Amino acid sequence: MFTKPIDDLKQALGQKVSVAPAILKSHGVDEGSHECALPDAVLFASSTEDIVQALKICAKHNMPVIPYGAGTSLEGQVIPVHGGLTVDMSQMNRILTVNTSDMDVRVEAGITRKALNLHLRDQGLFFPVDPGANCTLGGMVATRASGTNSVKYGTMREQLLTLKVITANGEIIETGTRARKSAAGYDLTHLFCGSEGTLGIVAEVGLKVYGIPEKVSAGICRFDNLSAAVETVIGLIQLGTGISRVELLDELAIRATNQHGNTNHPEKPTLFLEFSGSVSAVNDQIATFRSLSSETQSSDLEFATTQKEINALWRARHQLYYATKALAPGKDTITTDVCVPISRLVECMLETRYDIEKSGLFGSMLGHVGDGNFHTILLIDPGNDKEIEQVNELNRAIVRRAIDMGGTCTGEHGIGLGKKQFLNWEKESAVPVMQQTKVALDPNNIMNPDKIF
Repeated sequence: MFTKPIDDLKQALGQKVSVAPAILKSHGVDEGSHECALPDAVLFASSTEDIVQALKICAKHNMPVIPYGAGTSLEGQVIPVHGGLTVDMSQMNRILTVNTSDMDVRVEAGITRKALNLHLRDQGLFFPVDPGANCTLGGMVATRASGTNSVKYGTMREQLLTLKVITANGEIIETGTRARKSAAGYDLTHLFCGSEGTLGIVAEVGLKVYGIPEKVSAGICRFDNLSAAVETVIGLIQLGTGISRVELLDELAIRATNQHGNTNHPEKPTLFLEFSGSVSAVNDQIATFRSLSSETQSSDLEFATTQKEINALWRARHQLYYATKALAPGKDTITTDVCVPISRLVECMLETRYDIEKSGLFGSMLGHVGDGNFHTILLIDPGNDKEIEQVNELNRAIVRRAIDMGGTCTGEHGIGLGKKQFLNWEKESAVPVMQQTKVALDPNNIMNPDKIF
């Protein structure tokens, strides 16, 4: 179908363009359960100029272009549903500048968050957004990622200073400045943040970074019921304790992590906590938490004492998706991703747990409860039509409830293929404006077509 543009791409970019079947297959899926679709070719870009050349050729032939980072998305964002050219950014992984005095960096979009933090560590700096997976920074911009640290540091949106973007016709634009604020024109930096590759390809990113805290203390606290755990977190947030991370795993999630990680945590609703700052501030935060948790039926509180123990705690949390999947080999996973005002979180999570139990499906539940975001990881037999319909109905009910509570259908995973219907539920009056923006920047709809809308 795209023989001529592929020939032109090979002539312009040589061996950077691959049509090898194994390469195409590896770029036709992500971490979610959406059906595989193969690109016609994959470009392993190593410079902005590679992307410019590729987009000009693709624009000439109306060939779809799909940006690809680490492939860790869950909503099918990187799946080339109409074929075309997948632009793999993994070789654009250079750190361009580190401005220690201003606490900002500029990087190419293919660098991963772990690689950036490894480089920054010796300079006493770190980048805080931690979605769990080792995502690329460009992918994190594209999906407006967040994760475990967002309760203190905010999401990807709050870290962005500048972007270099290549638009659908192959033009390069620079958005933002290194200044910490600006009122100059439209905020194009944040227009591209969360656009999921539908408006252009992010080539470079300017970001805020932060000083490594003097002290970090992490621990776990178990509760007799889900409500007590969430109410404790709400109390922490309302008191402004400045907690860095607070994650909630329900009983089934703890069972999964025990089996996967060979641990023996009691199967109770459990908060994974982290406090950071000066020694005195951390001690005050822990004292406040102890006081609150003692009033809300916590059964015990344990703190890690070494960095190795802290890393082990968070590794267990980050492996939950794979741990749940390992409980039933061969089954698919469907991950929900709603976020509600924190005052409605207890109600929303308890009603969701009731719905899961009523359905007879297996699903663990976890939450970035400090900002009202929680997930369910549901297991289904991909060959069982009844289970598939059950889980789809359950997902729709969870999303409908969250939206009715003033929340959103996606706190951090994005829309992609899987949540297009829900975007219309949530933003019916705004979707036409989004579509007009898409048409203005990509009139021929070559940039990651059929995503979001």
